[in-house]
Amino acid sequence: MNTLAGIADTLTSFGPTLWLALVLGVVIGMLVGVLPGLTFVMGLLLILPFTYGMPVDIGVALMVAVYIAGTYGGAITAVLLRIPGTPDQVPLLWDGYEMTRKGRAAEALGWAAVAAFAGGMAAWLLVTFAAKPFATVALNFGPAEYCVIVVLGLTSVLALGERSVAKSLTALMVGMLLATVGVEAVYGTVRFDFGIPILRDGIDYLPAMVGIYALGHVIIRFGAGFAGGVGNQPTRVRTSIPGLSALRRHAGSLSRGVGVGSLMGAVPGAGATVASFLAYGVEKQVGKERHLVGTGSPNGVIAPQAASTATVGGAFIPLLVLGIPGSAATAVILGALLLHNIQPGPQIFAQQPELVYTVMAALLVSVVLMTLFGLLASKPMVRLLRIPEAYVAAVIVLFAYIGAFAIRNSLSDVWIMTIFAVLGYFMQRKGYPLAPLVLGAILGPLAERYFVTAMIASNNDVSVFITRPISAGLIVAWIGVLSFLIYRAVRDARQTSGAATASTTTPVESHDAQPK
Repeated sequence: MNTLAGIADTLTSFGPTLWLALVLGVVIGMLVGVLPGLTFVMGLLLILPFTYGMPVDIGVALMVAVYIAGTYGGAITAVLLRIPGTPDQVPLLWDGYEMTRKGRAAEALGWAAVAAFAGGMAAWLLVTFAAKPFATVALNFGPAEYCVIVVLGLTSVLALGERSVAKSLTALMVGMLLATVGVEAVYGTVRFDFGIPILRDGIDYLPAMVGIYALGHVIIRFGAGFAGGVGNQPTRVRTSIPGLSALRRHAGSLSRGVGVGSLMGAVPGAGATVASFLAYGVEKQVGKERHLVGTGSPNGVIAPQAASTATVGGAFIPLLVLGIPGSAATAVILGALLLHNIQPGPQIFAQQPELVYTVMAALLVSVVLMTLFGLLASKPMVRLLRIPEAYVAAVIVLFAYIGAFAIRNSLSDVWIMTIFAVLGYFMQRKGYPLAPLVLGAILGPLAERYFVTAMIASNNDVSVFITRPISAGLIVAWIGVLSFLIYRAVRDARQTSGAATASTTTPVESHDAQPK
């Protein structure tokens, strides 16, 4: 009740500027979701520098609104035009566009809005009622527990990789290696600066992320040739809200999508894309109408959309409670908080409860605004696809360079961003995932710092990791994830070997089959 009272007091204290920030954030989030190639991570990165000059509550509210709305905006174009604005909307188009082809576009848009609202409310409930109790438990965590949590997160990034374990591991190790550049946090040792002043201060992950996600994408699109605007668009765009009987019929899909999204949001490296694909797969396997999924079923729209939006709640738990970002989006929000000298963690609930209540209240308001905006502004957002891609790319480049410089008013960050843009381009060309590299650069230094601190506190006794109950339990979970990784690597190797054997034996068999 104290939490709800705090949220209510925060809502009544919202001034016009903060309400404007929420509306603007929802609009930006919906726009970056609608326009193909732009994601909510890119949207957060582009507005990050502007939050530095804002009061912290307004800046955080703006980023929360962009984050939650960005998980929904792309649903509109995925349903109507078979164009997913963001990767997490790809599963949604398989059934959403089929419904449009059958003349049920209004129904599909209505279900997408309902699923986004349900996922958003689940995210708000999770942050509101689970964060504080978990923070109470986290107060008992020491450096050993934090170290194992970070290592578990790094391993989870590999387990949930969409590509091969080897490529995910390579990207992760590159990220961790780049994080070792500069002054070491515990003893102050300078590492890998090569006498270059820029590298002595280390590589800031924020301009690196701008380069990888924003500029790297622009380079990819430039190499492929920018596309023009989408000309063939529907002239009538309507949204039909489902009735109570339909809601009861599809309640199972909603609950499964929300459950998958809430869980995946809390898993480092998973995020909205993994959650939406997984929710679609779950619906296709265990749903009551699973035989209809893929043929234009509302369940195929509901589950991935609810999961995508629900990940926001799960992602905020480790950020607020542990100060550990579990996704690229929460890493950007962490950067915004650090720019204001705010370090998230268990103590934030006691030391800065107003900020926590602002996050909760902003999340609630953003969910409502996002749903209303999606219901009322579908047609104008579809028209945005007429903008040629080259114009959008020019705006991205402009904001990226302005933002990289504004983070610390340093040209060094501009150079770092440019270098990482080239790195991101080649990684994407060769099929290496970006998320492991980014999370390796962010979580790697945390793992090192917590490990060294645990060793100092225990007089170099490694058994501290297994003698503490919480740490030991987390190690068991880590072993489980590691076992899954080994199993998947062996399975992939066998499949590759089998495919290679089949390709070499096929010509021989066809030769033997010929008459002598």
